[in-house]
Amino acid sequence: MRNECRIAMWSGPRNISTAMMRAFENRADTCVVDEPLYAYYLQQTGLQHPARAEILASMSTRWQLVAEQLTQGALDTNCTVFYQKHMTHHVLPEVDLAFTKHLKNVFLLREPAKIINSYAKIRPQFSIDELGFVQQWHIYQYCLANNTVPPIVMDSQWVLSEPKKALSALCSHLHIPFSEKMLCWPKGKRQSDGVWAPYWYANVEASCGFEKANDTVVQVAPQYQKIYQQAREIYLKMQRSATLIADKSSAEVY
Repeated sequence: MRNECRIAMWSGPRNISTAMMRAFENRADTCVVDEPLYAYYLQQTGLQHPARAEILASMSTRWQLVAEQLTQGALDTNCTVFYQKHMTHHVLPEVDLAFTKHLKNVFLLREPAKIINSYAKIRPQFSIDELGFVQQWHIYQYCLANNTVPPIVMDSQWVLSEPKKALSALCSHLHIPFSEKMLCWPKGKRQSDGVWAPYWYANVEASCGFEKANDTVVQVAPQYQKIYQQAREIYLKMQRSATLIADKSSAEVY
């Protein structure tokens, strides 16, 4: 039996999640899947997201089947790393998180103001549930308490500041070799992108690598202040409670 590494990257929206998927997909040994629980989430919530009908038609709406495919589905011949890009808000309360025991779980953080401002450009009206902070904390706590392999947490700001160091450390913790190909990828669309890509992926389609980190302090509009305060409380709690991959090969607080 091949030595396979199945990675679940848990993130909220607007958090370099697609760029991270590009980085892994550019490896010779890796196949990826883009937000496999999205159709289930839309069907259960009834939310009217862009390309809703196409999303529902493009993948299974049963979380049980999706979980089985993620943990037991056969991989392509040349694929030994299976990278799964997950949106934490797609995991509704009825989803049994036991399937995460069969995955290496990574949690990607981003300062809430940057997420809110980016998300609001596409969906001006939203709740904190759509940003995934509450769900990310819940999934992390489950993995911490129940899974044999400890979860990994890293801040996207470090990835943008020092992509080679950050991705090298991540690969080390995942017990897979780092590849320089993760740092630069061809511009354009991918067949692996979800059918929602035309509405969300313009920036990453125009990119060929991670954009330079922006350290500018971001202000949140008054109508989003309550959501921001709720999200930031959870964000800081994850930082305090988690061991974060930082600027060394060992895990420490970032």
